[in-house]
Amino acid sequence: MAKLYQRKMNKAEILSFFTILRDDNPHPTTELIYSTPFELLVAVLLSAQATDKGVNKATVPMFKVANTPEAIAALGVDGIKNYIKTIGLFNTKAENLYKTCQILIEKFNSVIPENRADLESLPGVGRKTANVILNTAFKQPTMAVDTHIFRVGNRTGLAPGKDVLEVEQELLKRIPKDFMLDAHHWLILLGRYICVARSPKCAACLVYNECQFKDKTA
Repeated sequence: MAKLYQRKMNKAEILSFFTILRDDNPHPTTELIYSTPFELLVAVLLSAQATDKGVNKATVPMFKVANTPEAIAALGVDGIKNYIKTIGLFNTKAENLYKTCQILIEKFNSVIPENRADLESLPGVGRKTANVILNTAFKQPTMAVDTHIFRVGNRTGLAPGKDVLEVEQELLKRIPKDFMLDAHHWLILLGRYICVARSPKCAACLVYNECQFKDKTA
């Protein structure tokens, strides 16, 4: 991957970067609609290659009918598909969600586990999904690196890396502790709405001065 940044951000720039983002949005959260750790798990499991808006359109009606492992398992795979058929890869996701509900019931007494190993043992739950659950539902200082955060980490010089794991490890090392719990949400929002893949909106970016992107526009 070509080097997009002039140099890595230094400690002072990183502190300023996150202070600005925090002052603008003191209490960031996911755009997925949920009310329990289980609902969040379902929403994140369904969110791969789908927008949060698209997931919400499917899950809000489903959660009114079924929002526990037992209730969703009772829908069966075909019943789940009826609710999520507007989401990409819905066939595979329905199978994974059904199996996940069964495992939660049988192995975890329908309680969402609060550790990475158990979360990653659930069908369709990988490292990124586990990190989202641990951070958002259980307030653990993890960093879920999606395409937006991968792009922001590399483009700005905040935490460059050749793959998502390397970017995750760099972020965990470089983000000050006071910002860790909310950093995931600030970076996603920055990547989703400002530091977009094509034609980043540099002129509208609050952290323009801290960013080390080679091709910043005025």
